[in-house]
Amino acid sequence: MKILILSPHSDDAELGCGGTIIKLLEEGHDISWMVFSTSEESLPVGLPRDTLRKEFTEVVNALQIEEDKYKILSYRVRYLHEHRQEILEELVRIRDDYSPDVVIGPSVNDYHQDHQVIANEMIRAFKRNSSIISYELPWNHITFNTQLFMRLEERHITQKLELLQKYKSQLVQGRTYFTREFVTGLAKTRGIQCDSDFAEAFEVIRWMI
Repeated sequence: MKILILSPHSDDAELGCGGTIIKLLEEGHDISWMVFSTSEESLPVGLPRDTLRKEFTEVVNALQIEEDKYKILSYRVRYLHEHRQEILEELVRIRDDYSPDVVIGPSVNDYHQDHQVIANEMIRAFKRNSSIISYELPWNHITFNTQLFMRLEERHITQKLELLQKYKSQLVQGRTYFTREFVTGLAKTRGIQCDSDFAEAFEVIRWMI
């Protein structure tokens, strides 16, 4: 299958579905990945502005994703709403060029303003052409519908944690959702819900067979 991953910011997809990305690559699926912002304005003081761009590049290199399979855009963090039409046009271009079978992006129930923009434009662009599912970022949700589960092995969670360690700019800020305890605990919780040791959960926006 052709699978398109959408990250409002450079670390979102790894946090929301890093284990799933690893499993899909393991199974031989064709992955393309689009990042819309590298959050230059949110970096700790003193770090170079391209820090998150470099950290994301370390992630895709570790996953052995080729350079022509990912795209990093430079929209200003928390201001994606000012570029809604441009973002839609970017998504329509990749829809026409790549024709993904499945699109994985943020939830419409995600309250981060940038995530809402990508979720809504994702649906506008792909609603008639692709299956669409949304990954879980619990710190941004009030509600999240666990309608689809990707069963994972311990190795997938271990590798997910290794990917998250690439984001040293986020680790130094003490973000709880980067910790081993949180990542493993959520994966175990979702695993219990689908009779697996570990899992990641998704909302189903549209599923086409």
